[in-house]
Order: sequence, then structure tokens, then C-alpha cells
Amino acid sequence: MKRMRQMASPLGDFSSGDTLGGELLRYRRKQNIYTQGAPAYTLFYIQEGGVRLTTRTKQQPAAVTAILGAGDFFGEICLAGYPLRMSTAVVLTASSIRTIQKKKMMQMLRKNNKTSNAMLAYLLSSVQKYKDHVAELMTSSSEQRLARVLLRLAHLDRRDAAAAMEIPTISHQVLAEMVGTTRQRSNLFMNRFRKRGFISYNGRTEIRKSLKKVLRPH
Repeated sequence: MKRMRQMASPLGDFSSGDTLGGELLRYRRKQNIYTQGAPAYTLFYIQEGGVRLTTRTKQQPAAVTAILGAGDFFGEICLAGYPLRMSTAVVLTASSIRTIQKKKMMQMLRKNNKTSNAMLAYLLSSVQKYKDHVAELMTSSSEQRLARVLLRLAHLDRRDAAAAMEIPTISHQVLAEMVGTTRQRSNLFMNRFRKRGFISYNGRTEIRKSLKKVLRPH
């Protein structure tokens, strides 16, 4: 079976393997990486696999705030001085994830202006993606929001993206929580995407760039 190809990070060469330092660890499916409210001393880089971030408030149950794949950082908000985790991170599928101490990363950023600028650009990009996600909840249909989540998870929302990429299989309930709809509608849209040839199932889920057609105005 074809394996999910590791995507280039938005940070380019900076994020290639050992360049980041830290410790590369293997995580099993559904393993908890950290919990909301825990001390934030490290950040993480996904080399292979996927991670789900959820956030809860006193008034609301936990909600999925991000689904991340190979080439993504998470926990990086600690670099901005936040002492506690703002979400809970759980592994979606068997994954290889690099753990980097905040102190070591800060030292690296101070020594290399190119690296510092790249990380700053990545953080700003992360903030913009969050703003875009909020805007989509207000203006896009449930079907379009689901299509965007799948394209982002497969990194097919980039200009240099391949024609198709495999992602870890994610339950329709998780996808429904991510886009703000019901599990039944998420299942309906996924079946529709499959029938139109935008996705396929073979152990993992293959997402095709043609899924972008769903985003076109009707």
C-alpha cells in the first residue's frame, strides 16, 4: 500500500529532519501528547502521521480546533510566552513526531536570522489560517468547509501541491466537529466526494486536488 508522502513544511529547509534537533518519538493511535492547561515547555513537529487538537471551555464541551498532518508544527504558541497548553493534542494514527524544547528553539532562533524570520512567518500564517477558519464557519456551506479541511490535511491547498495525497483515516464524527455539522451530513458529503472521484478509500483516505471544484461558487 502506498505510504503517505511527507510534505515540505512552510519553513522549507529549516524543518528537515535533524535540523530541528530535539527528540524524534513514535506515537500510537489515540495516544495523548499533552492536555489543555498543562505546562508548555516544548513544541512539536509532525514528520509522519496526524494529530487532532481540541479545546474546551467551562460552558462548552471539547471542540476540534485543528487537524494537523506531516509538515505541521503544534504547541508553538509557547514561543510567544504562553505558560500553559491552550488545547489537548491526541494522535490520529501511528505517527513520528519531533519534540523540541522551548529553550533550545529560542536559542536557535536567536542565532539564525533566517530561521527566526521563517518561524515568525509560520506563526503569522497559523494565525491567518485560524482567522480564515472562523470566517469559513460564517460564510461557507458545510460541504465546502469539509472540502477545505480535507485539502488542508493533505496539504493540497498549496500552489505546489501534488495531484493527490493520502491522509490518515479520520472518523466522520471528528470531521463533523471540525466543520460544525452533524455526523450524518459529514457521511453524506464524504460519500458524495467519493462518487465524484474526489476521494477514495484504501486503508487510508486519498484526497485528490480535484476536490477544489467543491469550493467554486454555485
